[in-house]
Amino acid sequence: MKKENTTKFRLHKRNKNRERYDLEALIKGMPELANFVIENRYGDETIDFSNPKAVKKLNQALLQDSYGIDFWEFPDENLCPPIPGRADYIHYVADLLTESNFGKIPEGEKITCLDIGTGASCIYPIIGVTEYGWRFIATDNDSKSLEVAKNIIQKNSVLTNQIGCRIQPNKNNIFKGILTKKDKIDMTICNPPFHSSKEEAESGTKRKNKNLANKSPDEKALNFSGLESELIYEGGEKQFIQNMVLESKEFAKNCLWFSTLVSKQSNLKEIYKVLDEVEAKEIRTIPMGTGNKSSRIVAWSFLSLKEEKEWAMKWK
Repeated sequence: MKKENTTKFRLHKRNKNRERYDLEALIKGMPELANFVIENRYGDETIDFSNPKAVKKLNQALLQDSYGIDFWEFPDENLCPPIPGRADYIHYVADLLTESNFGKIPEGEKITCLDIGTGASCIYPIIGVTEYGWRFIATDNDSKSLEVAKNIIQKNSVLTNQIGCRIQPNKNNIFKGILTKKDKIDMTICNPPFHSSKEEAESGTKRKNKNLANKSPDEKALNFSGLESELIYEGGEKQFIQNMVLESKEFAKNCLWFSTLVSKQSNLKEIYKVLDEVEAKEIRTIPMGTGNKSSRIVAWSFLSLKEEKEWAMKWK
């Protein structure tokens, strides 16, 4: 079993938002963003990241400016993902697929990705389609969120016919009920629920708000909003990923690579243990992070090197 882990704190080299946000350019494309510009303690113009409306408008502007997405609307109670970090995930798994493809980034409709828990924002499929032309299967166990995602897809012509949506009928399942025996998936991606309880989620939100704007921990801003299904899972991130790994064994020959974000480094030991139990043939740990926040992608495959190369031949 192969484990790779180093430390990186910069965005991926292909990330379109590596540099400081050009607010002037973003406002030119989306004038209403100007309503949320403030001056920080250093006298620089920035966005009030403790204001959920400001965060959402900034991400809408980034999607429009960098990815050509003109419509990205969803209810305020749904999770609003930060675009640069989500883009990094897509770029790093593209690198992983590149290794399987003899050093060339595989682009176009021959690549099919499965997004577990796409949410109302449909963010991973949006970036994967606009950056690499991949096809996506977007899944969720919340039917309302999936309907909102479908609306975003339908109102952006670049996404039409590139993203299919499938409802997960059983919230206890991850791949079961979604994948069929005929499906061939090149990469699965997932941003798993982070918290184990509502109380833990509320505590985390208060802490983030305080760190962002030096606010009182009792002030309940929704800048890190999200439905319970997006944020909470019994046993938290670790249990969700362990369940995902166990279930992935059943679809070992349906997928080239399985992957997931892992926010807590302390969870890695138990995740590796389960990966050993299911006899994954290859495991990768890909570090991600910006500033003082670090994360990582854990990816695994059940295919032999020969099977991996045979799989990639269909991309030619």
